Amino acid sequence: EDDDDDDEIQKHAITSDGFFELDELPQRAVVVGAGYIAVELAGVLQALGTDTSLVVRKHKAMRTFDDMLSDALDQEMQRQGIVIYRNTNGVKSIKCSDEHFNTNEEDDDEEEEGTGKKKVVLNNGEVIPEVDVILMATGRLPAVNGLNLSSIGVMQEEKKGYVITNDYSETSVPNVYAIGDVCGKVELTPMAIAAGRRLADRLFGGAEHAGAKVSYDNVPTVVFSHPPIGTIGLTERQALEKYGPQNIKVYRSKFPNLYYGPWMVEAEDKPKTAMKLICAGKEELVVGLHVIGMGADEMLQGFGIAMKMGATKADFDACVAIHPTAAEEFVTMFPWGLSSAVSGAAVSPLNGAASPEPTLLYPVEGGGEEKDS
Repeated sequence: EDDDDDDEIQKHAITSDGFFELDELPQRAVVVGAGYIAVELAGVLQALGTDTSLVVRKHKAMRTFDDMLSDALDQEMQRQGIVIYRNTNGVKSIKCSDEHFNTNEEDDDEEEEGTGKKKVVLNNGEVIPEVDVILMATGRLPAVNGLNLSSIGVMQEEKKGYVITNDYSETSVPNVYAIGDVCGKVELTPMAIAAGRRLADRLFGGAEHAGAKVSYDNVPTVVFSHPPIGTIGLTERQALEKYGPQNIKVYRSKFPNLYYGPWMVEAEDKPKTAMKLICAGKEELVVGLHVIGMGADEMLQGFGIAMKMGATKADFDACVAIHPTAAEEFVTMFPWGLSSAVSGAAVSPLNGAASPEPTLLYPVEGGGEEKDS
């Protein structure tokens, strides 16, 4: 019976690939999943006018993200009209609600369907009727089964089949390497590109790049939900577990983006931007930065550089705000200017210090002098 249900799910549902093959906008859609693709495509469908439901296995989407982000997204999706089915433990079956089965066993091609509306039955007993499109976005497994890796001794994780690699993208077999999602470390396209570049540098770049490897720490990522999410570093929960509550300071801000200022709606109905800085230790090293709201996707790259360079709360406070922007909130986060005067920079920018200067490779015409950075 379970196999039959699985066959029906595959028959009547699409994946994210099928989303881009849709010929027309569905009136009613169900998106199943709790990750990037699920919330992104649910947001797209709802924004285009589809009556959209999101089915999550547990209590909310994006559970591994900082609670501020997942809670704010949950509230905003509901505000936009997305219906969220919670604690469902997934989809049990999908049936065409008005399907008429062909009785001619010799000619299966003559099967006739009515309007094509479908009924989604969830594992917790809930039923979603009259659905046009069901999109399954529950994640994918690495497509490595056909490679027969075990025949040459390449080790894989037992449960999902991810290829096991070390810090240098080396598998358990000499001269066999693996990068990207098949390793199951940070499943992002730019991460795979970075890993491939570092591996190519080490293999073909000569002695200068003999130790080249990619870092999987402090990888910035964006979810193109509605509104977008930007995040890098530890969640508040992870920071508390790693450093202890006595070593953590958390700075928060929540506000309507100025873009919505002229809108003639009540303040509580205006989409909110929420931000969080998580700092650790006496120097208040920034170990987590999270934002949801308009512009989160564009602002994160620069803050990602700052965090990779070891920025502290004092470094953030030392940067003059750009007004009017949402990003300025990160460098004016209350309380402002009261953190320990400790910089993570090689050349401190604190207390009005001069900007760093490069070490010049060649003299500057007209009498310029080289300066050490």
